[in-house]
Amino acid sequence: MHRLSVFCCALFGLLAATTTFATDSPTGIRHLNPPGLSRPTGYTHIVDVPNSGRTIYIAGQIALDAQGKLVGAGDFAAQAEQVFANLKTALEASGASFDNVVKLNMYVTDMSKLQALRAARDKYINTQKPPASTLVEVNRLSKEGLLLEVEAVAVTPR
Repeated sequence: MHRLSVFCCALFGLLAATTTFATDSPTGIRHLNPPGLSRPTGYTHIVDVPNSGRTIYIAGQIALDAQGKLVGAGDFAAQAEQVFANLKTALEASGASFDNVVKLNMYVTDMSKLQALRAARDKYINTQKPPASTLVEVNRLSKEGLLLEVEAVAVTPR
């Protein structure tokens, strides 16, 4: 009986500790930044998505307008705005919004432009519950003149 009590207390302690760094949403998605990992800036280490939703994968979006013309040649901030506007369009076409985004993969040709990237991104994402994110500097993107590309994964209720 003593072992059972110790086990239950340990389990309760673990659950209590988990709730101190988990943020639950109405969809059941939890944003976790556990102790033992560094405090993230502008992203969440772990986004836990229950199996009850529909997953949407959005291909990397670049700074092309609806006619396929490059927006913001040489202007990282203008390109970042167009990329996130394109992501918004893609999300809406899928019946989703940035509130449903659980993961962003961002590819930039110049890491020194991080502030401009964050400024554009933060106009769209929930900064209180940001998605898990990866940021990579690359030598070149698929078309001449592109400065960034961003892909997203979103989850919506079924």
